[in-house]
Amino acid sequence: MARPYWKGAISFGLVNVPVSLSPATQRLDFSFHLYHDEDGGRIREKRVCERDGKEVPWQHIIKGYELSKTQVVTITQEELHAADPERDRTIGIEEFVKLDEVDPLQVDQSYYVSPEGRSAKAYALLAQALEKSGQVAIARIVLSTKQHLCMLRSTEGRMVLTTLVWADEVREVPEVPRTTVSGKELQMAEQLVRSMTGKFQPSKFKDEHRARVEALIRKKAKGQPIEVPEAPKAERVVDLARALEQSLAAARKGPDRPAARARPARARRQATPARARARRR
Repeated sequence: MARPYWKGAISFGLVNVPVSLSPATQRLDFSFHLYHDEDGGRIREKRVCERDGKEVPWQHIIKGYELSKTQVVTITQEELHAADPERDRTIGIEEFVKLDEVDPLQVDQSYYVSPEGRSAKAYALLAQALEKSGQVAIARIVLSTKQHLCMLRSTEGRMVLTTLVWADEVREVPEVPRTTVSGKELQMAEQLVRSMTGKFQPSKFKDEHRARVEALIRKKAKGQPIEVPEAPKAERVVDLARALEQSLAAARKGPDRPAARARPARARRQATPARARARRR
């Protein structure tokens, strides 16, 4: 289990529940370093002044914010501390709302919430109250020196805190060109959705790219050659109705449907001329 990342208390009304937070997720991506191809030396980045071209040690580096191309405001670390939020070590609940009222675009990082000390009963009380009401708590928390909006929810008696981005950090929705679809196209699209509908099981989905990279690294470590395949040429499907019809047919086949969808549309038409002629009749 991960070490506690933060310790404090959940505060709502006059109730305080001592808790700790631990990260609920972890990144498993590969982290590569940079090396010199001639001698294998590690490549290091340097902090170089663009005016004199000399490397600058950390003690002579200050932060600055560019107000315009001609004006930069420099700020010391001590001055930044003046704007730090008060570190009161509390998750201050401000209101309770329905989960579907929280925009998924605002979801950021999640943490497991665990009771601390003798707070198990108070923790269980809040967790059960959230679960029975079908609501989540909206609160504020200070992590490091930054204040976050957060959501506190309960599942099977266990609370999870999820930090949320602020409303003004969500970008505006880009415009989408308006178009019309035929009733037949919509009907086939709905049928395709129904044929592919299932219960979401996260463990069923694996990071195939990470597995391939790991296999590649192990293979090269053994001195085996790596064959680089040619990049496939993407084909643009112009006939939407035709594409929906083929996708629906592939989905009805069952287990083989991912492979069928992966094959280019043109290849599928050439591979099944008899079936295509039968549909045209």
